[in-house]
Amino acid sequence: MRSPKLAALELRRFGRGRLPRAALVALLVLPLLYGALYLWSFWDPYGRLDRVPVALVNEDRGATAGGKKIHAGADIVKGLRERRTFEWHEVDAAEARRGTEDGTYYLSLTLPADFSRRVASSSGDSPETGALQVRTNDANNYIVGQISRTVFAEVRSAASTKTSRTFLDRIFINFSTLHDKTETAAEGADKLRNGLGKAEKGARKLADGLKEANSGSGRLAKGLARLDKGAGDLEDGSRQVASGTQTLADKVDGAYAKAGPFLEKNGKTIGATARLVSDSARTVQDNLDTLVRLAPGAAKTAHASAAVLDQVHKARCETPPVPDPACPDLAKAQRAADEVAVVADDMNKVVAAQGGDLTTMRKNLTTLRAQADALAERAPHLHQDVADAVARIDKLNAGANAVAAGAKKLHTGLGTAQSGAATLHRGIGTAESGAKALDSGLYKLVDGSERLADGLHEGAGKIPDYDERARDQRTGVMADPVRLSSADLHHAPNYGTGFAPYFIPLSLWVGAMVAYMLIPPLNRRALAAGAPSWRIALAGWLPVLAVGVLQTAALMSVLHFGIGLEMVRAAGTTLFLFLVTACFTAIVQWLNARFGAAGRILVLALLMLQLTSAGGTYPVQTSPGFFNAIHPFLPMSHVVSALRRLITGGGLGPVWQACVVLTAFTAGALALTALTARRRQVWTLQRLHPELSL
Repeated sequence: MRSPKLAALELRRFGRGRLPRAALVALLVLPLLYGALYLWSFWDPYGRLDRVPVALVNEDRGATAGGKKIHAGADIVKGLRERRTFEWHEVDAAEARRGTEDGTYYLSLTLPADFSRRVASSSGDSPETGALQVRTNDANNYIVGQISRTVFAEVRSAASTKTSRTFLDRIFINFSTLHDKTETAAEGADKLRNGLGKAEKGARKLADGLKEANSGSGRLAKGLARLDKGAGDLEDGSRQVASGTQTLADKVDGAYAKAGPFLEKNGKTIGATARLVSDSARTVQDNLDTLVRLAPGAAKTAHASAAVLDQVHKARCETPPVPDPACPDLAKAQRAADEVAVVADDMNKVVAAQGGDLTTMRKNLTTLRAQADALAERAPHLHQDVADAVARIDKLNAGANAVAAGAKKLHTGLGTAQSGAATLHRGIGTAESGAKALDSGLYKLVDGSERLADGLHEGAGKIPDYDERARDQRTGVMADPVRLSSADLHHAPNYGTGFAPYFIPLSLWVGAMVAYMLIPPLNRRALAAGAPSWRIALAGWLPVLAVGVLQTAALMSVLHFGIGLEMVRAAGTTLFLFLVTACFTAIVQWLNARFGAAGRILVLALLMLQLTSAGGTYPVQTSPGFFNAIHPFLPMSHVVSALRRLITGGGLGPVWQACVVLTAFTAGALALTALTARRRQVWTLQRLHPELSL
């Protein structure tokens, strides 16, 4: 009998009563308990977190920042309620602690009293971090604690972003203020530069002026030194002049005391004598030629007369024993003769000196006549003129004394002036050096102020000045500078879809395992009839494969139409699962056929190894090394990887690889089953009396 007929006969056994039929139905529905129920139970747990009770405690008292009242805690509470992440229950701290402990609430979120103050401190001198306090209790549910950490990380990020926006907005406002103040400072620096430029020019002029002043003060000091010396000479000279004028005044006053009365008494006689002189001069002038002619003879005659008188005087007055009474007159006559001789000699010399030219003499005689006439004319009031002259001399003397006193004061003053001029010269020299230093310093200041002004203008250009729109845009970017731009190539819409590749092969393995609890792995009739071993293996495999195909169809129908599993490649997924069913049934058949009752335990153990190494929940790389080592050699690892590509999309490389692996496992398992069937055709004592029977 052929293998399909043997398989059909095996299946028809389930139609011979209610219990077998019920067992067949249970066998078909059993994978749903593992696949559909498991997936349905946590199909979309994150979409139902709003049913999880969580305690919310808002103790925040608010704070003031920048003159505005802020309530960061109330803002977060409002945002949490709008998001409806959990079923929030606003309670006090004691109630939250008690509820988290006894399981009323899975966890609690507390906003402390100083939360707003800490948030507001970001714009102050001592910024502090605001803390959201989360209390979990893994005794209530460990997964909820893990989910809450993710959710509250988002809450913290959102709160931080909002706080950062407020803080950064103030920074940008301060940037605008700083920009305006810097522009004002730059304008002030421009004015400073202009003022320093003028000051530098003034300092240069001052230095030049002080240089000239220094030179002038030097000349002044030297001039005053010379003046001081001259004043000393003047003082000495004026003192000598005053002494001379005093002597002159004394002499004139003494002479006037004697001559004054004489002039007053003999004015007329002086006038007459002056007229006599004038007349005599006229006579001499008129007889000048005769005088010239007779002068030599007159000189000789005068000398002769003088000699005669000398002899007479000697004879009558010197040698006689008794002097002549006329001796005094003779002495007078002798002296007069001598004087006449002297006058005659002088006249003779004058005439000789003229050389016969009497022009000069005539002029002198004319002058003499004029002076004599003038004297004669003034003789009556000569006394008054002399008195006036004496008075002027006295006045001159008084003036000379005053000049001497003034020259002394001048000398003293010039000495002081010289000392002051020297001090002034030194001071101006110091001032000149200071002015030069000031000029140099102001030049540097001008250069520095120019760089300052340029730097401030440049800085003002670099400092941003944002309007409200630009400020809002930039605060948004800087408060949350990095955004997760996720591009999910093959998106799994919910938790159940993501875990379907893991639970579907689990349910099919369990289905095959339970099926071989009801259907023998080797057809007893075929064994008894001595059929070929391969036919015996197929006869025990095909009925379970048929059941597995029905299980797969029922499971996928419920998942798709009942729960809502969407598959990118629905037909490919179903066909692939038929291959998975063929592989799993072949492996379970061999284990049951080869090891008998112990094989069922091995089937369960192999299931456990596959579940732990398939990477259905967490990546297999996160598992211990043992599971990483066996991962590539177990069929469920390849099934999970292929189902992910078939259900959510992606390249089909893992699918084809899984098909090859499953085909190889199927063929290998059937070959081993055939080998086992051949051995089973030989009865042994162990088969007749098995050590363990289930």
